[in-house]
Amino acid sequence: MMRSAFLPLAATALALPAGPLAAAEVTLAPSGPVVELSVFESVAVAPDIATIGAGVTTEADSASAAMQQNAAQMSAVIARIKALGIAERDIQTTGISLNARYDYDPAAQRPVFRGYQAANRVSVKLRQIAEVGRVLDALVAAGVNDLSGPSFAIENDEAAKDEARKRALDRATARAEAYARSLGYGGAKVLAIAETLTGRGPMPETVMIRADAGKVSAVPPVEPGLVEAGVSLSITYELVKGAGQ
Repeated sequence: MMRSAFLPLAATALALPAGPLAAAEVTLAPSGPVVELSVFESVAVAPDIATIGAGVTTEADSASAAMQQNAAQMSAVIARIKALGIAERDIQTTGISLNARYDYDPAAQRPVFRGYQAANRVSVKLRQIAEVGRVLDALVAAGVNDLSGPSFAIENDEAAKDEARKRALDRATARAEAYARSLGYGGAKVLAIAETLTGRGPMPETVMIRADAGKVSAVPPVEPGLVEAGVSLSITYELVKGAGQ
């Protein structure tokens, strides 16, 4: 009984095409003129995240001494960052380097070894925009002699992108319908949509600070400005006739 029950299934399998199953392709065949439009819209919002780079650069006669000094100073800096209430997940090491230093001696016309330079940098995400200046000042006081940033962003920009998407779609539809009216058609029907998302900050000049802790004491002013969340749409419309046409 078991054998006879499986025979029809085997026969059915043999009747199937030998090659792999191909995905069905959908081909659009518009009857009216086609208009392809590209529209970009963005929404400016206040940022809620700032990212800064903080590092320590040390120099010594030997490689081991340069690394040991750097490790001690950077440990103090990271401890200070955490003491400011910044979570560990918002602190990330971005680079550690050790290089020999040479100066060129013009009299001898050759490079002269001057020791070793060690560097360690972290990226720090700040979730309190108003505290950026105070944090920068505290990091320099803790021993940081290499600062960069800040750069500003939105942690969750979905609402802003939804608004930008609506604006882009409304503008593209209005333009397509204007084409339709100009050419004597009743309206425009969407055939295809492609979307590209963008996020843009205020693009300030990156601030690089290399200084001794004792020479920096004033809290630097920080203006976050606005950042943009944008959507770029490429929409294909078919111009269609109206009810009475």
